[in-house]
Amino acid sequence: MAAPVKIKIWSDYVCPFCMLAEGPLEEAIGDVGADVEIEWMPFELRPHPQPTLRPEDDYLPRIWERAVYPMARRLGVDIKLPDVSPQPYTALAFEGYQYAAEHGLGTAYNGRMFRAFFQENQDLGQIDVLTALAGEIGLDEAGFRAALENGTHRAKHQEALREAAAHQVQVVPTFLIGDTRIEGVASTAHLRKAILDAQAQQAEDAAYGAACGIDGNC
Repeated sequence: MAAPVKIKIWSDYVCPFCMLAEGPLEEAIGDVGADVEIEWMPFELRPHPQPTLRPEDDYLPRIWERAVYPMARRLGVDIKLPDVSPQPYTALAFEGYQYAAEHGLGTAYNGRMFRAFFQENQDLGQIDVLTALAGEIGLDEAGFRAALENGTHRAKHQEALREAAAHQVQVVPTFLIGDTRIEGVASTAHLRKAILDAQAQQAEDAAYGAACGIDGNC
């Protein structure tokens, strides 16, 4: 069987474009019918102690009116500027992602974080909020909370951030589909082509390396 196409997506939970990028990706995967392996990767837009943004200031309402809301209407996505102020740091939520991924629920956790922040106005910087959300997707709340309180996955999160630096990620979302890198919200057609190209490359690579041994077996 062919190996699944590997897709890495760097995102941040306070980036509305990261949520908007989910739909076209899901459509592209459905169109191609490909076996894919998605790995969500963390990227903190404003790591502590850098100040986070405040929705009552001019910047966020302006960018939402100019870019976020128009794109959301085109894509049919229900999204709104949260009034959580200041916006939360996301390191703790990303540590929670590592716990979820360890238990096979990384993609479900990611989607729940986006909906919680951009549709339900929940503060993702609060451990009580994160724990309740983790429970909603089927994670053990006690185990999840203990992992966050004890920093169980902090080192793994930091390692993932170093990988973002190694790939020179500067914007989110950033996709890596096979050898194709896409920055920003991409169209379904663009993503579909990248997945098909990755499939073709994997098939070509698999055709090489075949050999026969001295025992006559091939």
